[in-house]
Amino acid sequence: MKIGINAHNLEGKRTGVGRYLVNLLDNWNQLDIPTDLEFILYFKSEIPKDIDLSNKFQKKLLSISSNALFMHYGLPKAAKKDEVDWLFCPGYIAPIFYQGKIALALHDIIYQAHPELYNWPSIWDKILLKKFSKISAKKAKIIFTPSEFSRQEVIKHYQTDPAKVFTTLLATDDDFKLINNQGELDKIKGKYKVKNKFILYIGSIFNRRHLPETIKAFKKIAKELTNYQFLIVGINHTSPFIDINGLIKQVNQKLNREAVLHQDYLSGKDLVLLYNAADSLIWLSDYEGFGLPVLEAMACGTPVITSPIASIPEVAGDSAIYIQDNSNINEISEGIYKGLTDENLRQDLINKGLTQVQKFSWRKCAQQTLDALLNCGVK
Repeated sequence: MKIGINAHNLEGKRTGVGRYLVNLLDNWNQLDIPTDLEFILYFKSEIPKDIDLSNKFQKKLLSISSNALFMHYGLPKAAKKDEVDWLFCPGYIAPIFYQGKIALALHDIIYQAHPELYNWPSIWDKILLKKFSKISAKKAKIIFTPSEFSRQEVIKHYQTDPAKVFTTLLATDDDFKLINNQGELDKIKGKYKVKNKFILYIGSIFNRRHLPETIKAFKKIAKELTNYQFLIVGINHTSPFIDINGLIKQVNQKLNREAVLHQDYLSGKDLVLLYNAADSLIWLSDYEGFGLPVLEAMACGTPVITSPIASIPEVAGDSAIYIQDNSNINEISEGIYKGLTDENLRQDLINKGLTQVQKFSWRKCAQQTLDALLNCGVK
């Protein structure tokens, strides 16, 4: 059997789809796979040097600069020529005219289920993503989703046969673990101008993630908990635009200190250290297909304050403080305060979180994905 893979998300700076695919490939490379199974990775512009796989994995460079031409012309043409049995597309859309068997990963369909919550880069994205994703889902013989919530969303909004939609839970990378080197933790805090204790938010800033309410909630307790800061890491993609930095400036002026800090990016492996150094992660959202920061924080022994909405309870289980109303500043404030000051609760959340993360494994995700491809057969 031949499995062709759209690998262009491995090129350049990797986003969530690229990290998903690289973890599948790394684990497939280690699995005891059938002798007659081979993989063909199709790249658009370059073959990354860090993709070190066995000879079961062929790498083919199509040398096409346009994303659209690669997806809808070069990729299906190459897959047809190579006579692949499956074409695996790990990122939302597949070639719309391809006639072979397609396996598609849909990490969420917020753009379909709640377009008002989605950050549309352009009018063309609004038109084409919804249309091509739906066409791709209809054409696909197999669809993979990262949570049962997302699976049900796909079935509901695309009227998809439930038998072809598989939940393959994501996981954290191996780097996300407890670090007890206090010197390293103090150093990372100093790098990001954290003076003592802090709560953390990590991720792109969207309207659905309620940063203004969270900042205002932190302000309510910051006068009492003067040794705490709030570090926000992520680029502001709010639409309609919310002046997050302006709000931070106002709060800091009223508190007369640098209580709230904002960085667009992290460098290197700073994220793992920041999770470990943080006293809690606050990550509220109205819609997520999985909610990886929640799992990453728990893997690092960091208590989590989050929302009992969409896929997040699948990830956090009973290992988090849940905010019932993401717009309620008083409730958010109380949750933050409790998560920072109740030591018995904190230790309970840490212990439960470390147990919870054991349910998630890239090896299991990779095995389930491969099993679906092999067991569904080619008709």
